[in-house]
Amino acid sequence: MMKMRKKWLSLLLLTVLTVGSALSLTGCHGREGLEPFVIPEEFDTSREYDITFWAKNDTNKTQTMIYEQAIADFEALYPNINVNLRLYTDYGRIYNDVITNIATNTTPNVCITYPDHIATYLTGDNQVAPLEELLVDGKYGLGGSEVRFDAPTKEEIIPKFLEECEFGGHYYAMPYMRSTEACYINKTYVEALGYTLPEKLTWDFVWEVSDAATKQDAEGNYLVNGQKVMIPFIYKSTDNMMIQMLRQKDAGYSTKEGQMLLFNDTTKELLFDIADHVKLGAFSTFKISSYPANFLNAGQCIFAIDSTAGATWMGTDAPLCDISEEKIVEFEIEVMEIPQFDPENPEMISQGPSVCIFNKEDPQEVMASWLFMQYLLTNKVQIAYAQTEGYAPVTSKAQQDPQYLDYLSRGGEDNELYYDVKIEATEILLDNVDNTFVTPVFNGSASLRDAAGQLIENTVKSVRRKQTVDEAYMESLYSDTISLYRLDQLESQGGALGADKAALGEMPGTSVILLSSLGVAWILIILYVGCQMIKKKRNNQ
Repeated sequence: MMKMRKKWLSLLLLTVLTVGSALSLTGCHGREGLEPFVIPEEFDTSREYDITFWAKNDTNKTQTMIYEQAIADFEALYPNINVNLRLYTDYGRIYNDVITNIATNTTPNVCITYPDHIATYLTGDNQVAPLEELLVDGKYGLGGSEVRFDAPTKEEIIPKFLEECEFGGHYYAMPYMRSTEACYINKTYVEALGYTLPEKLTWDFVWEVSDAATKQDAEGNYLVNGQKVMIPFIYKSTDNMMIQMLRQKDAGYSTKEGQMLLFNDTTKELLFDIADHVKLGAFSTFKISSYPANFLNAGQCIFAIDSTAGATWMGTDAPLCDISEEKIVEFEIEVMEIPQFDPENPEMISQGPSVCIFNKEDPQEVMASWLFMQYLLTNKVQIAYAQTEGYAPVTSKAQQDPQYLDYLSRGGEDNELYYDVKIEATEILLDNVDNTFVTPVFNGSASLRDAAGQLIENTVKSVRRKQTVDEAYMESLYSDTISLYRLDQLESQGGALGADKAALGEMPGTSVILLSSLGVAWILIILYVGCQMIKKKRNNQ
């Protein structure tokens, strides 16, 4: 019996040490949490600061020049702050690098990003600096007395755009540029099919015209364009497509508490409807076919939905174009709001990059970052960047500037700076700010967004592969998508997937691991002791 007790005690000690080691590894994974940022009484201008700025740029070299000019102008005002620019080709790569660098204490100082991404950055303690106190600081806040340039005040940031950067009880970003989506239409082909564009687009109209455009002659040429290729309707961002459709139908997507309501009956109905049009060859997506602008400009698409920031790629005379000149087809282009289920109550997504600053051990370094972030909101930077594509400045100060108003009034003067399609796309957003919305931000909201688009992408692929899309298919699609994005593992407030996880409360992850490990350990110990007692009883018989 004494020997058995010794084994029991040894096993218990081993279990405690194992659990303790596991907790130690869990607690020390990545970098330790930082102290909360506190605004210094004075910004120390006697010191040199090197800060990094991560930004996104595609092939628009003008945007790169605007960043470089902004940095040069800022450094002239603050010679003790050196800003190092690092450009990325897409926001996803910025997001992945930030996540990696959090663990190695090498995050950038200033970063162009999206609130959904910031929500993930916040899983580390005090990684991103909250901005609400900085916004109104008398000396160094927006328009503060010690700021060396003409910065906008908090009141001059468009309220709706500023609200998009508030989540978790704090402002964790500043809006940088804003866009929405627009429908770029080959009006020539719409009318050739016998239709007239309505004042407001509806989904029924777009689907009807798209279906009609799939008719072919005996040789396989499409009647509307005389070509072998025609995809009447192409959507660039299928996550936006699903999110906006659900919003327009007042159906569930997610809540601010983190409940994921995407996988509902309305979503299924929308997917069935999309599948019916794919069967006719009326619809495809960017991920499956390629950029909508390429097909639109080649006369192989009628409705191309993309960001207003993509306007410079759209149309016969587009200043930016990815297809050869001989493939471009002459047509009359119309820029309209995205299709609606209820055109009297339009709903469209607000998107576009925001800027956050990362917390550092040295609050003076954070202050240097904050000053540069402010400079990105000045009229000079805002107006210059907005003119490159169909973006809108995020401040009323810039929107009301005579230079910007003059720019908007000169649409069509040329196909470069004053390209009419670009300015028309911008005005769609400016006219509909009150009709825009954003989705709730929480840890996992980026994955939910990806899942929304994946539902459409998979449905389109399955139809094109001649697979059966029925109730059983949808059940499997839901299950596979939830598993792919690990949505069932998320523990957002209110519970992932709409399930009630309130029983977990606000328990930290390490506490859950501890209790789970101890529970398993005690079960193993009890089983071990029970087996030993049974074995001893048998030996005594």
